[in-house]
Amino acid sequence: MTAIRIVDVTDEAAFRLIPPCADPGFDHRSCDYWEDADRGSKAARLSWLEASPPAAPDRPALADNPFAPVRDAAPVNPFAPTARSARPAFNPFADDDEDDGLIENPFAPPPPNRPSVDSAGPRKLVLLGRGLAVFGSYAKVLLVDDAPTAYAQFGPLSAFPRAQRLRELYRQLPDAPLPAVITCIATTAAGRGEGHARRLIEAVCDDLAGRGFAAVEAYPERGTRPDATSAATPDFWLAAGFALAVDDERYPVVRRSL
Repeated sequence: MTAIRIVDVTDEAAFRLIPPCADPGFDHRSCDYWEDADRGSKAARLSWLEASPPAAPDRPALADNPFAPVRDAAPVNPFAPTARSARPAFNPFADDDEDDGLIENPFAPPPPNRPSVDSAGPRKLVLLGRGLAVFGSYAKVLLVDDAPTAYAQFGPLSAFPRAQRLRELYRQLPDAPLPAVITCIATTAAGRGEGHARRLIEAVCDDLAGRGFAAVEAYPERGTRPDATSAATPDFWLAAGFALAVDDERYPVVRRSL
């Protein structure tokens, strides 16, 4: 019996499950087309698949500044945390002789332990992890018998500037409440024709409804090769329960109430 499982992309292990695009010239794992409205690309960029910590900016040495005072000791950063500032909050009920110990204040709430991704990880994973602490995951992968078969990217409209810019072209769309958007839905070439993409879209819609969204939109393209579009075709969305909100010649808008 075929086993189908849907995984949220919230860490590097799940990120490595994202299936390749049917067209090898594109890659979901290095696509920032929707996140960068001006320079975004769907292109396959192998360098994006590995961790790439940002290089530290070059800073001129004090010796290069003829106006800097001569220092015999290392500079002191007044804003750097100290041993005392790293302690728990002051507890007014603690005994004086406990002042040097690590005293927890039972009335001070502990800092929230919010999910996040390593900022030094693959660049696309960092993009997908931007909303983890507030929104949740931005992508899901559908696996068939543990083989990655379909991929979807989604989130609040504010997470995808290109989608915002496109949507602003259509004044007839409601201003409030703003919808969630599904920017990408794709199936591997071997997994097509089995309904996996539609099943994944249903899971995404159920998830978005649970997060409080009243509607979700997608922005497909017409007249594009199936392997060259990230947002499928209008016919796909209509079959998935969406309605044609804007019947534009090239960039229609489909919408579904949740």
